[in-house]
Amino acid sequence: MLTEILVLLAALVVGILAAVATHLYLRSTAMSKVHQAEAEVQRRLDEAEARRREMILEAKDEAIRLRDELEREYNQRRKELERIERRLQQKEEQLDRRLEGLERRERRAQARERELEEAREKLQDIEAERRAELERVAQLTTDEARSLILEQTEREMREQMNRMVREMEAEARAEAQRRAQNILATAIQRIASDYVAETTVSVVSLPSDDMKGRIIGREGRNIRALEQATGVDLIVDDTPEAVTLSSFDPVRREIARRALTKLIQDGRIHPARIEEVVNKTRQEVEQIIREEGERVALEANVQGLHPDLIKLLGRLKYRTSYGQNVLQHSLEVSLIAGALAAELGADVNVCKTAALLHDIGKAVDHEVDGPHALIGADIARRLGRSAKIVHAIAAHHGEEEPQTVEAFIVATADAISGARPGARREMVEAYIKRLEALEGVANSFQGVEKAYAIQAGREVRILVQPDKVDDLGAMRLARDIVKKIQESLEYPGQIKVTVIRETRAVEYAR
Repeated sequence: MLTEILVLLAALVVGILAAVATHLYLRSTAMSKVHQAEAEVQRRLDEAEARRREMILEAKDEAIRLRDELEREYNQRRKELERIERRLQQKEEQLDRRLEGLERRERRAQARERELEEAREKLQDIEAERRAELERVAQLTTDEARSLILEQTEREMREQMNRMVREMEAEARAEAQRRAQNILATAIQRIASDYVAETTVSVVSLPSDDMKGRIIGREGRNIRALEQATGVDLIVDDTPEAVTLSSFDPVRREIARRALTKLIQDGRIHPARIEEVVNKTRQEVEQIIREEGERVALEANVQGLHPDLIKLLGRLKYRTSYGQNVLQHSLEVSLIAGALAAELGADVNVCKTAALLHDIGKAVDHEVDGPHALIGADIARRLGRSAKIVHAIAAHHGEEEPQTVEAFIVATADAISGARPGARREMVEAYIKRLEALEGVANSFQGVEKAYAIQAGREVRILVQPDKVDDLGAMRLARDIVKKIQESLEYPGQIKVTVIRETRAVEYAR
């Protein structure tokens, strides 16, 4: 037991000694690190002090350098100012010398002016003496002689000027007529094409009259389904082996015609089959419309058209105006306008594009109220066409006053295409009634003596009674007649109203 206690005591003493030794070692190590840190800090302080002294020396050197530069610049500026001051002194001396010279010249000029004044007074006296002598000899005062000479000179000059103006007007009119005829003849010759009048009546032929019953169907269900699917009216009358399609929309009428033809060829006619065939036919017609629009744009060499414009162009294939196909008419107008623009030096692209699109409003004029020219101009504006093209479309029938050369060219090309012999046709009865209506409107106004509808109803010439209608009244009468024609009549293109007032003085020599 004692031995174990001694062993424990020995182990405890050994542990205490080891701890003391460890503590002393760590303390000595820490002191060593502290001394090293103090030495490092002292070294860095010495370096910083040396750097500060170097910076002070550099700053002093820089200050000395800047002072030297400022002194040099000051010396240069001072020398420059001295040189400028010397120049100013020299200029001042020169100005003084010039002022002295000017004063001498002014004194000489004043002396000459006095001499001239004296000479002028002498001349006035001589002129007065001569005038008095001339008045005594001619027995006329100066004012009377002057008036007489001026009157005679003015009369001679006026006669000569009037004669020259008339000659120049005649020459200009003849030259303008010749050039216009050459330009139009050249354009028409280059774009000459034949026209075949088209009809707007859609008639579907039947293999036999028995087919009419199948088209009508039991209790009329087939014809009702066809009318409902296409939006057209089917007229089944006593016409042998034919039915008539009626609709204000030519595209709908074409879809119905094609669909009914397919149903007749197929033989299966019932509501479900009718709806299927009509849907397929509608897609085919839409494809034809796009292809026709692209074809016409390609033939006219008009590029960059919006797809909606292409589609509207294609719809014109199924629109006619007095028997003239509107799509072919638009193509011809574009070619004529391009030729005219090339001859006149106008913008060919604007003319061709506006001419191709000038009747685009006819594709939707049954859906939108207003003149087709303004409708087409609004469509072109919304689909990105330029202001020149929009204006030319709007002005081709006079709804807007033409303001550009291109607008006049498009209107002229449209008139050339529509007025070509064989291009358009109209029933004789409707034609005669329209001419009578035009003359009737003109004759309904007071002061009108006679009225004549000429040029196929495109112009009305009105002779008025000169004692009842003066010049101002003639202009007012022309406006009133135009307004009444626009309100009461329907007509293609535009109508020119010319009011003629003529005063005649007749005497007989016996």
